Amino acid sequence: MYHGRFTGTHYEVGYKWGRMLLKNGKHLNHCPTFALTEDKYAFARECVKEYQTYFPKVLDEIQGIADGNEVPLQIIQTLLFCMYCFEFDNKCTCFAFSSGEEIVFARNSDFLVSLEKLYMNCLYRLQNGYSFNGNTTAFVQMEDGVNQHGLAVGLTFVYPKLRKPGFNAGMLLRYLLEKCKTTAEAIEQLHRLPIASAQTLTIADKSGEIAVAECNPREIEIIRPCVGEKFVATANNFNSEKMRSYRNPEIDDWRSEDRYLNACAALRQHKSGYSVAFAQEVLSGKYGFMCQYDRKQNADTVWSVVYDLKRKQIWRVEGNPARKCFKEDNRMKFN
Repeated sequence: MYHGRFTGTHYEVGYKWGRMLLKNGKHLNHCPTFALTEDKYAFARECVKEYQTYFPKVLDEIQGIADGNEVPLQIIQTLLFCMYCFEFDNKCTCFAFSSGEEIVFARNSDFLVSLEKLYMNCLYRLQNGYSFNGNTTAFVQMEDGVNQHGLAVGLTFVYPKLRKPGFNAGMLLRYLLEKCKTTAEAIEQLHRLPIASAQTLTIADKSGEIAVAECNPREIEIIRPCVGEKFVATANNFNSEKMRSYRNPEIDDWRSEDRYLNACAALRQHKSGYSVAFAQEVLSGKYGFMCQYDRKQNADTVWSVVYDLKRKQIWRVEGNPARKCFKEDNRMKFN
């Protein structure tokens, strides 16, 4: 996993990173997971209009990357804005629990083994935005993270049945980390922003408010802990009655239902033992299938992360948690 530090204005951090890649012989002129076709270029052009309205600063960052990497801006925009909206192989499991003594967010990121050396951990300290520590299989857009105010967010991808110009899953998450302090603020923003793709967003804040937002361009459903429970969980499908009609059952979702049900069962059966160590055990597959992929099939858990919002700690495995150990990342400056 590559570790990047991004400090300054949005344009400055984009330019510095794009230039660094260029000096190392890397051009961002293609996408390794999907072809940049004319329909995707057209879709991205429509998305730009939404970012100009709702998140113009991130367009500055993307412009900086294009300038620094000497790649046409339209290629970078199309690569970023079409992720999650057409097809994608990212699979994940998220859960959070809040028991008074413990407020924990946890996530496995499951993706392609062939690209694992390209994944990034990013420490952002930007002007005009909250600082955050995030992880991604790409760049600019984030897939999980925690910001300086103790707001943690993680996505799981759902294969789309519909799309429209707007913010995809990773850009939604990036926006929430950069602009929101609390779960309530994040949910409010999700109802305001134009959504392009289908996803769930697991959200937790330092006060202990936890929720899963199941959303696509047409609907948003907020899931909170059931009566008598102190957790939320999700994988790569919609689970609420309102959103179940948007599932794509013919798509291989890497045993999403098993991962979701195993996480829920573990969280129900061990509610008196909630801790960071317990969250790590769930992610590592101790309580049922979670990360036990066959790497020969080009699939694996490529990182796991636990955000301890009570103690302001970050624990991450750069690889599969069944084989590697969690290590603390203490670089983040929390309020």
